[in-house]
Amino acid sequence: MLRDFMNRRDEERQMKQAGRLPPGQSLTQKFPVLHYGPVPQIDLKTWRLSVFGEVEREMSWTWEEFCQIPTTVVTTDIHCVTGWSKFDTTWEGPLFRDFVRLFGVKPTAKYVIAHAAYGFTTNLPLEVMLEDNVLLAWKYNGELLEPEHGFPVRTLVPQRYFWKSAKWLMKLEFSPVDKPGFWEQAGYHNEGDPWKEERYQRQRFF
Repeated sequence: MLRDFMNRRDEERQMKQAGRLPPGQSLTQKFPVLHYGPVPQIDLKTWRLSVFGEVEREMSWTWEEFCQIPTTVVTTDIHCVTGWSKFDTTWEGPLFRDFVRLFGVKPTAKYVIAHAAYGFTTNLPLEVMLEDNVLLAWKYNGELLEPEHGFPVRTLVPQRYFWKSAKWLMKLEFSPVDKPGFWEQAGYHNEGDPWKEERYQRQRFF
């Protein structure tokens, strides 16, 4: 155990020196599971992913249809607001910037609201979602997502704290206005940039 601890601390120092560890974070070699409420039991026979709002064409996909969309593999670091960071994680799914070409986004769309199981939502600017490594991920390390990690599909937005990567995705809303989601309304920062330590809203501390 001591050897494992020392190896982890050595790797953590290396990542910090390489500029890959955001402030206030520590390295984990596990994959902690954090969410509010129970893990949903999703039936792939009835699951649909829908897009609506400021789009050229509202559409939905069955699981079989969604799996036919070309995918990309992304290896990236992820950072949780609770303080852990996991390095070199590998995900697969459609690139978000390619996905939106299937239906078209109107110029009035400025924000993307991810709608997930139990009515959970989270929000991000469209320009963030269109960055190079944002996925609609359905595989992790070459395997289908585990239920506790978002099966069947989650968003993957590595440049934000991990709560912004919505698990158990069902709908994507393209909105002209921002709509803070579940955790944002509960006091989490609206932007969630780990490099700026945007963990919580300031009024939380007053």
